Amino acid sequence: MRAVFYDTNGTSDVLRVGELPTPSPAAGEVLVRVAVSGVNPSDWKTRLGSARKMAFPRVVPHSDGAGVIEAVGEGVDRARIGQRVWIWNGQWKRAFGTAAEYIALPAIQAVPLPEGTSFEAGACLGIPALTALHGLLTDGGCAGQRVLVTGGAGSVGHYAIQMARLLGASQVLATVSGPEKAAHAMAAGADACVNYKQEDQVARIAELTGGAGVDRVVEVDMAGNGRLLHQICAHGAVVAGYGSNTQEAVFPFSPTISKGIGVRFYIVYELTAAQRAIAVGALTPWLARGMLNHAVAATLPLADCARAHDEVQAGRHMGNVVLAC
Repeated sequence: MRAVFYDTNGTSDVLRVGELPTPSPAAGEVLVRVAVSGVNPSDWKTRLGSARKMAFPRVVPHSDGAGVIEAVGEGVDRARIGQRVWIWNGQWKRAFGTAAEYIALPAIQAVPLPEGTSFEAGACLGIPALTALHGLLTDGGCAGQRVLVTGGAGSVGHYAIQMARLLGASQVLATVSGPEKAAHAMAAGADACVNYKQEDQVARIAELTGGAGVDRVVEVDMAGNGRLLHQICAHGAVVAGYGSNTQEAVFPFSPTISKGIGVRFYIVYELTAAQRAIAVGALTPWLARGMLNHAVAATLPLADCARAHDEVQAGRHMGNVVLAC
């Protein structure tokens, strides 16, 4: 099979395109013919080795993807052959991910993809969509809440705005860095946007919430925003933090504890089986009914994987970058 792989950490120059043996599904696994592979920030960070070094002698990158099941291993219903699926955790704690023509992985990690949902959209679900959804569902959910989505024009933020609406949030706000991103977030369903580069976030959020503050924050940068949270949150708010631009986040203790603010750190790769089942259970009917918009910014050929990594790293696109395999 044709695949992208690397044998050492480094810049995108380490990515190679070549032939690798086509895998066979083991017991409990399915073999998926990958149609589209999703590129996420974690993919270039893992390749670069900034957070962790090579875990395997050779790596085929990417955790997200979508395609069709072509074969099944022992113990898997043969009726799944021919089924359209989307993939989660394709390369998490595994050597070979979705940047290839085929991937073999546990059957549960290949989720049925409704006919009306494209493979390009399916390749955006594993990390961006599930990250957004869990941040809204955790700790009681967001029904009736005032929700703030930081980085509202990002891949996770774009889904979080839409999902907060679908889950019954009373108000959805988003932070953005410019007018184009504000338009993107507003089109997703935000009630209002706060330009964190030009506006006083604390004052603007107070104005937008009538002085009450927000009940939930889906937070992309815990380090950058930690000092602000007690000023923008209502008493008892939940901060669902999935990202941080640096390793240390600071929260002023007294004002934070006085408001009883709960901080829920989470990483989508490590959701429990129960948490993931709840998220997938909510996502599937939305997909079947066409209730989500998927921001696919660019579709590149598999051979342009290095370019895709560079463009995602540079933040050149407003939306997801995917590879046609």
